[in-house]
Amino acid sequence: MTTPRTFSHIGLSVPDLDAAVKFYSEVLGFYVVMQPTEAVEDDTAIGVMCTDVFGPGWGSLRIAHLATADGIGIEIFEFPGNYAPEEKLEHKRHGTFHFAIQDPDVEGLLERIVAAGGKQRMPVREYFPGEKPYRMVYVEDPFGIVFELYSHSYELTYSAGAYV
Repeated sequence: MTTPRTFSHIGLSVPDLDAAVKFYSEVLGFYVVMQPTEAVEDDTAIGVMCTDVFGPGWGSLRIAHLATADGIGIEIFEFPGNYAPEEKLEHKRHGTFHFAIQDPDVEGLLERIVAAGGKQRMPVREYFPGEKPYRMVYVEDPFGIVFELYSHSYELTYSAGAYV
């Protein structure tokens, strides 16, 4: 029998690492566990690991590590020559297209995100209008990365038959 695994971290690519660390730590409250650092293509452990991932000739990058209150890592990269995708939400492209953050004060966090240069992509919606206070909204950070805000835990929201 296969047992569920824990989620370790997600990697985000941004155009300005310092601004992203400021946004994710000050607006979302994530802990900075490693300040922005430069990694270069060399024989160090990180240099070799990056060459394994990106192939030879990647040159250099900047990286920082943050963590949520429950210990999930947010690994943020700034690559030289980075560029925004043609579509902000490439939901039909295979791969990751969003992640979610949980906060009981969805509306308050939404206001802080927008005030910090992010965007609200839709109205705040309720899963069980008039029955349960489960709410959600899609947003973007100031760099165009799409994520979702949930008022309650994932398993609480969906185990109750949210789509009935």
